[in-house]
Amino acid sequence: MLVGLASNTVLYGLYIALTRIGAEPKLAMTLLYAVGVAQTFVFNKRWSFRQVGLHTPAFARYCAAYALGYAINFVGLLVLVDRLGYPHQWVQGVFVVLLALMLFALQKFWVFRRDAFFPGDTAPRP
Repeated sequence: MLVGLASNTVLYGLYIALTRIGAEPKLAMTLLYAVGVAQTFVFNKRWSFRQVGLHTPAFARYCAAYALGYAINFVGLLVLVDRLGYPHQWVQGVFVVLLALMLFALQKFWVFRRDAFFPGDTAPRP
């Protein structure tokens, strides 16, 4: 959870900075979302969820979970900011929190779940 909190705080600050210097909100979100996905996989796998073993199955699920989060975020900005005129800073701030909660749950119960056998996984089972 600490990984997500630190990452989201830094990335939201960068989002605000990029949009202040003129970046379009959906473009800024897209660039920073990609950075966030790339930099958190290993930390979440090993530290937050303590999964060892093969990267491939968990990484595929991780990418799927984050693709869903990206789609929700992009459509949310499109509808709430571009169509309805809400301030992008607030919309993105709400999405950061909501998607963090959704992605944490997906990682805990699906991406890095401990109730299924993963070849090469030697993590202790509860």
